[in-house]
Amino acid sequence: MTHVLSAGDPLFSRGLDFGVVLIVALKTVATFAMLMLAVLFQVWFERKVVADMQNRIGPARAGRWGILQSLADGVKLFFKEDLLPVQADRRIFHLAPYLSVVPAFLAFAIVPIGGQFKLLHHTTRLQLADPPIGILFLLAMSAIAVYGVMLAGWSSGSKYPLLGSVRASAQMVSYEAALGLSVAAVVLVTGSLSTWDIVADQGSAPWNWNIVRLGFVPFFIFVVGATAELNRPPFDLVEAEQELVGGFHTEYSSIRFAVFQLAEFMNTVTMSAIIVTLFLGGPFGFHLGPISRTNPIWFVAKLFVFLFIYVWLRATLPRFRYDQLMDLGWKRLIPLSLFWLLVLAAMIDNRRYGFAVFAGGFAAGAMLLRAMQVGRSVASGEAPEAERKLEV
Repeated sequence: MTHVLSAGDPLFSRGLDFGVVLIVALKTVATFAMLMLAVLFQVWFERKVVADMQNRIGPARAGRWGILQSLADGVKLFFKEDLLPVQADRRIFHLAPYLSVVPAFLAFAIVPIGGQFKLLHHTTRLQLADPPIGILFLLAMSAIAVYGVMLAGWSSGSKYPLLGSVRASAQMVSYEAALGLSVAAVVLVTGSLSTWDIVADQGSAPWNWNIVRLGFVPFFIFVVGATAELNRPPFDLVEAEQELVGGFHTEYSSIRFAVFQLAEFMNTVTMSAIIVTLFLGGPFGFHLGPISRTNPIWFVAKLFVFLFIYVWLRATLPRFRYDQLMDLGWKRLIPLSLFWLLVLAAMIDNRRYGFAVFAGGFAAGAMLLRAMQVGRSVASGEAPEAERKLEV
């Protein structure tokens, strides 16, 4: 076991002792505290940026620039009355919010934030854990996170939360395959499931980052799939207030409602960190004066960019219809991600094979797209007479 751990983190290279256990405990507390501070900042940042985009003031009362508004809201919710619906399943109803938070923290635990440093005469990394199967662990946590939403809707004993939970399960199934195939492209090029190995493999220069090496397509698919799995706009059909009041958390109040909001923003921070790790070199950047090439500042800067993008999407894009949500996942992202994975595999073996696969797949995709267009036009009665006869 020690040999397996030392392969991921130099902290375990000399075995386990009290100092190692203490460092792991300190890193766990520090990681959780940093993630909580990031969530508080993200809540304030989202409300402030959306207000600016909509020509409003936003939070301005609690603290300077309203920066303490998130803390004030949390304290207020903590002291509100906790309600339990009569027809709810008591144990599952109470457990569901925490099933949403825990996977977000566990997924963030494998994110490399910086390079090596010394603490208590031990060398370790700015990373809580680096298991050899870190990517598989990430995919498992992203799949488990939906259980909190599903169980919350099912256990509430109400129709609106139940519809929200059904939407959550269908949405997760629709986008998990495309998400996994885009991650498989990263693993294919890197040759490792360790998140640190993936970051280190990109560290030589920005043009060696996976977003460039993989041709931008897996990056785009991962960002879209991650946005759908986070239930962020424009994919927030799980809690569409126009149709489902509040969605899966309609019957929740007080601290448990706050935990669901905490889980949403924590998942946003975690998934943004995963995107930076897989496609943008993690903490690797440029050597600028006192800032080294491997520095947490680079990680935070890249993370901030994606947090802003998520806020920007929320403020500008309307919500998809449900049929558009399903079409995008099944008819576009999954075929595109599978096609690009085959192209990358062929390119690694032989560039000529790669270009041949790309040309053949592009031609097949064009014909399939044309067939789908003809089918839709025939179904709507807008196709020319010759095409309708051919369809018959």
